[in-house]
Order: sequence, then C-alpha cells, then structure tokens
Amino acid sequence: MGGLYGVIGDPITQSLSPLIHRGWMRDHDIDADYKAFRIAAGELREGLKALEREGVRGLNVTMPHKMDVAAICESVSPLASDLGAVNTLSRTQSGGWAGDNTDYQAFLDDFRAAGGGRLQACPILVLGAGGVAQAVARGLSEAGFLILIANRTQSRAEALAETLGLPAGSVHPLADVQTLAANADAVVNTLGAGHAGETLSLGDGDGRLFYDVSYGKAARANLDAAATRGWTVADGLPMLVGQAALSFEIWHGVSPDKAVAETRCRQALELAT
Repeated sequence: MGGLYGVIGDPITQSLSPLIHRGWMRDHDIDADYKAFRIAAGELREGLKALEREGVRGLNVTMPHKMDVAAICESVSPLASDLGAVNTLSRTQSGGWAGDNTDYQAFLDDFRAAGGGRLQACPILVLGAGGVAQAVARGLSEAGFLILIANRTQSRAEALAETLGLPAGSVHPLADVQTLAANADAVVNTLGAGHAGETLSLGDGDGRLFYDVSYGKAARANLDAAATRGWTVADGLPMLVGQAALSFEIWHGVSPDKAVAETRCRQALELAT
C-alpha cells in the first residue's frame, strides 16, 4: 500500500471526499487509500496522534477543526496562517504536520464560474465566520468585492472583519439576514444551518446569486427555498472537488480531472436520495 490518506471532522459519514480521492487514485494508478475519520470537537490532538500511529500521510480537515488544527502543525503555509484556517495536512519528514488551505482558491474559482465574477457597487453578504468563511471572505475581499458579514456570534465576525481590514459597519447580526440580503449582489452561506435542518429566510432574489458551500442533503432545503424566491442558486460541490484536487496535487504531484470527480459525486448524491 502506497499510503493512507483521509478526511477528519464531525459529522463525517456524509463526506464525499473518499469517493473523490479513491476515484482519482484509481485513475492515476496510485497505490494508496483514503478514508473518513470521525474526530469529535475537543479530541483533535488525541485523534491526530492515533492517525499518526496508523501511518496516515495526509488529511483533509472539515468542521469543527479548521480553525484549531493550525496550533498542532509543525509548519503552516503563509496563506493558511493569514486565514487562520487549515484544511489540508501533510506529514513532514520529522513526523509532524504541515498545514495548508485549499478552500481559498477553490471557492474563488467556483464562485466566478457560478456567476459571481462581476464587480458591482452592491456588497457580497457572507453568512458565518468559521473556518470556511475565513477563506471565502478573504478571497472575495482580495478579489475586490465589498463584503458584509453576518454571524450568530458577533465577536467572531468582528475578529474576521478586523483581520481583513474591513470598514466599520461590515459586521451584522444574523437576525438581519433578510434586510442585508435585499441590498446584496450575492449571498454566500458558510453556516452549517442545513445540517441542522434550518432554512434561511432571504426574501426575493430577482436573479441574484445564492451560493451555499454545503452540498447534497445539507444544502437542499436552503437552495430550494432560495430558488423559489427567485435566486440563482449554486451549491458547494464544485468547491469541494476543487479543494480536493489541490490537496491531491500537494500529496501526489498529479493534477486530477475535476469534471470526472464532480460527475461521480452527483451520481452518488442522486442514488442517496
């Protein structure tokens, strides 16, 4: 076996990452495996130690660990350090972990492809301030978009806004989402609301873009509700595939076929419904 790779998080059983990476491993005749590992909040350090003993060479990181894992890393890329979020881990020669972030570029590429590539006077509303939101907000800000951030925990949103150097008035309560959405050019949802069965109330979309970084069942209720109100909707599956492709290239030195992986994922999601 050429090595063991995987994804860590909680919940994790719904992850399509094993399907994506195993498919690419077959495509490129890479003798390795990729698995999903559940590590609960508060158990990150112990969980990583256990995976080190199993010989894991690389890991993708999903909620709730993206903002905590950097403290465990031996080294962190400048981008991940700036974002304060790590979603890709690679074992170092000394046996530690090197942290990187592939969410940033994957989101920007897909957001533009989904129809968010135009700059207008209206801001982009980002919902959430967690690990994915760090990459989303920085990517949008550095691409020249105006940003508004709405989050349940005001202090976390304010910390993100301060890190990005956003002007005063950029942070708002999540309770104001409908009013904020009415004046936004697009809405990007990074909250895990769909996982808990919650649905956002956005108001009329008039063809504007609602982009949910989730996919499958977790995104369906919010995407359907937004589409009903006239929003152009896009899910985060292409972003998932995009960040996976960048991780795959870091680990294996190969640039895989993203379109093939997305097709496999869409088929798997259809079978699961």
